[in-house]
Amino acid sequence: MTAAPLAVTLGDPAGIGPEIIVKAWSALRHEGPAFVVLGDARALASASSAGAAIIRPVGLPAEAAAVFEQALPVLDLPLNSAVIAGQPSAAAAPAIVRWIETAAGLALSGVVSGVVTAPIAKAPLYEAGFGFPGHTEFLGELTAAASHPGARGPIMMLTAQDLRVTLVTIHEPLASVPSLLTVERIVNAGLVTAQALVRDFGIRTPRLAVTGLNPHAGESGSIGREEVDVIRPAIRVLRDQGVDATGPYPSDSLFHAEARTRYDAALCMYHDQALIPVKMLDFWGGVNVTLGLPIIRTSPDHGVGFDIAGRGVARPDSLMAAIRLAAQMAARRHGR
Repeated sequence: MTAAPLAVTLGDPAGIGPEIIVKAWSALRHEGPAFVVLGDARALASASSAGAAIIRPVGLPAEAAAVFEQALPVLDLPLNSAVIAGQPSAAAAPAIVRWIETAAGLALSGVVSGVVTAPIAKAPLYEAGFGFPGHTEFLGELTAAASHPGARGPIMMLTAQDLRVTLVTIHEPLASVPSLLTVERIVNAGLVTAQALVRDFGIRTPRLAVTGLNPHAGESGSIGREEVDVIRPAIRVLRDQGVDATGPYPSDSLFHAEARTRYDAALCMYHDQALIPVKMLDFWGGVNVTLGLPIIRTSPDHGVGFDIAGRGVARPDSLMAAIRLAAQMAARRHGR
C-alpha cells in the first residue's frame, strides 16, 4: 500500500515559507518523501525562478505522488489579496488559518500521513483575532476531539542530530514559569515524551533526563525550592509509572556530547533552556515536533525570516529535515 503524502502548509506567505518549500521540493523531488502544499499557488510560483511552470494544482492530496517528480503539487487555497515578500499583513491571516485547519482535517481523516508547517508570524495573526500562542497550541485545539492512545499533548519537542528536548512550559514569560510548574504538568509532559519515543521514534525503553529550574538544580533547596517541592516528586511519579526518568540535572552540564549519550530525550522546564542547546548544536537542521496528538506534525525550527524574504537566500535545510522526520514518524506509527 502506498503511503499517503505529507501535507505542507505554506505558513506566512510574506515570509520565507514559499521559497524554502520550492527549494525543498527541488531537493527531494526524485527521492521523496512526497508532499502536497496547502496554500496559494501564485505565492509559490512567485518564489521560483521558473514561476508557474513547476506548480501543479491538484484536486486531491492522493494525486501528489504521481506528479511529485515533475512538479510541485499544490492544493490551491488562494489568498484574498496580493502578498509582498517581507511585508506581513493581517489580511492574509484567514488564509493562513484555513491552510492549517485543512491540513489537520486531512491528517485526522488519513488522507495525508502527517503535517509539516512552514513558519507563521504571531503579530499579524493576533491582529486578525487569532487566539493561540502558536501552531502547537492551535493544533492541540483542532485535534482535541479525536481519540489518541496514551497521555495527551500538545507537547513541544525539538530535535537536532542526536539531541531531543521536550518542554514543560512553552511560550510563557520567564517570570511566570515557576508558578506554572506542577507535579501534574511535569508528569504529563514526561509521559507524552516517553510514549512518543516508543511509538514514533522506535525507542523501546526510552530514558528521560529531567532538568532542574534553578542554577545547579537548586543545590538541595538553597538556590530555589522548585526541584525539591515539584520536580523531584514528579520524577518519582514518572518512575512509579514505569518511565526511566532521572534528575533533576543542572542544565548547564546536560547537553555536551558525552552527556547526550546517557538519555534519549531531555525534559526541560522552559523555552530557552531547551531551544538554546538545539540551536547551538545544529542551527540549520533543527526540527520542531508536536507530541501527544492523534496526528503527526513537524516544522522547521526557525521563524518567518521577513528580513530575507524574496531575496532567494533562505536555506531549506530545516524544512527538509522536518519533512523527512514526519515521513519516518508516519512509517513507524503505521507499521511500514
